[in-house]
Parts: sequence; C-alpha cells; structure tokens
Amino acid sequence: MAAVSHLFTLAYVAELLGEGEDWLHEISIEMEPEDGLIGVYGVGNEYTLAFTDFGIENLRQLVEIHKQDAARDAQAAAGEHSTG
Repeated sequence: MAAVSHLFTLAYVAELLGEGEDWLHEISIEMEPEDGLIGVYGVGNEYTLAFTDFGIENLRQLVEIHKQDAARDAQAAAGEHSTG
C-alpha cells in the first residue's frame, strides 16, 4: 500500500459526490481509518473529516448502499399504504 500523500476534506468530497456534508458525515461513522477516513483536528474545537482516494471510493460505496436501502424502504412503505 502506498503512503498517503494527500487528503480531501469532507466539504470537498460532498461537492465531488453531489451530496450533503451532514449526510456524508453521518454515514462515514461506519468507516474506520483503514477505510481511508482520517479525523483532522485544528485549533480549539476545530475538527473535520478527511478522506484518502481509497476513502472516497469506500464512501461512494456507502452512499450507494444507503440510497438502495432508502429506496427499498420507500417501496416497502408505499406497498403498505396501497394495501392498507
């Protein structure tokens, strides 16, 4: 595995993927440092998440999983309403 030479902030990745920062932050909780997620601390309480290239790909997969789950839940709910 190659050494990490650059990181992408959560804000950058949100823009790149066309998703909301808050939602990406919420689903990134499932990730570990081995998945390409790194917490970056600044002065005071300043904190942001950053992702390696590998982390962006892992996050992209999580986004797809969560969207598929949401679509499945919506279909199930629609089915319940149409039969009820």
